[in-house]
Amino acid sequence: MSDFLFPIIEIILGVVLLFAGGEFFIQGAIYLSLILGIPQIVIGLTVVSLGTSSPELLVSLSSIVKGSDSLAASNVIGSNIFNVLVVLGISSLITPLKVKSRIVRRDVPLLIAISCAVWAISSTGLLTLQAGVFLIFCLILNTIWEINTINDKGQEAKDAEPEIEEFKDDYKGKLNIFLKLILGIFLLSFGSNILVNGSQTLATLLGVNEIVIGLTIVATGTSLPELVTSIIAAFKGKTDLAIGNVIGSNLLNQLLILGSCSIFSGFKGLVIEQSLIKVDLPFMVLTTFACLPIFLSKGKITRIEGFILINFYIFYILDKILFLNKYNYLFELRIGLFIYFSLLIVSLVAHEKLKFSNSKF
Repeated sequence: MSDFLFPIIEIILGVVLLFAGGEFFIQGAIYLSLILGIPQIVIGLTVVSLGTSSPELLVSLSSIVKGSDSLAASNVIGSNIFNVLVVLGISSLITPLKVKSRIVRRDVPLLIAISCAVWAISSTGLLTLQAGVFLIFCLILNTIWEINTINDKGQEAKDAEPEIEEFKDDYKGKLNIFLKLILGIFLLSFGSNILVNGSQTLATLLGVNEIVIGLTIVATGTSLPELVTSIIAAFKGKTDLAIGNVIGSNLLNQLLILGSCSIFSGFKGLVIEQSLIKVDLPFMVLTTFACLPIFLSKGKITRIEGFILINFYIFYILDKILFLNKYNYLFELRIGLFIYFSLLIVSLVAHEKLKFSNSKF
């Protein structure tokens, strides 16, 4: 047990440092943007999303430096799965997430297209330098499009942007901003290094592939900023912000993080393991597709739909654990889960139709 204690402490400490570093980085970056005269809504679309995705970015880049491509890729894929199934699921249990803004309706099809493209270009088992440049180019285009179409957004979308407090534009205020930025970057760098070290050690001790650690423990840890941000937004009734945070983060994870990792890997490219290509990438795309009917049906994610999303994640993790332990009846369990979800979805559809029929009378 003593062998496992140190890497577990490293993982917990790494997650805490990443969370604290992300908070300092966001605060410093927001106030720096205000000093530079950047509109608050642009800050919400860019800086805040970048801040909540900074743990994933630093962890993935740190993994590349340590020669662990599988941990870098699985962290991104696992974070995207966690964001859709857990972050949206828990947020919708707090309050039904109403989708009103144009930005979310536009970004969901875009996220689906990007997810399918990433799956396709990863199918060879390698994300090349050229693929990384393409992903970063798509990120730049999307950011320009977001900023240029700000005036096309309804007032409800603008009101959904994060609240940014006033600050004192004096010497002490500016010094405080730069200190927060430096501290945030330091904590993110140090925390990501500790988390990767702990994850690699734990994977070795457990005798499992780093992919599983990346998809579960690391992905959950680096996704905590998105989870906290969306939960707070849900409690405040800012449902567009809760959803937009997830969609924006998932876009950044694929365009910025996978793109940066591919470029950072140089001409050898970012290696994508076959298990990720065959199982986890398709599951990530499937969860992304699940957003479309949920968002388009009455324009909201209900509590029942949120419960289904969380169920999907629980059984996804359960399947991973049982597969690792070479569970003899895994196929039968998967059939049982398929039947369970089929009945759950049928009952949901029947419930919605019954409610619609009653509303007529």
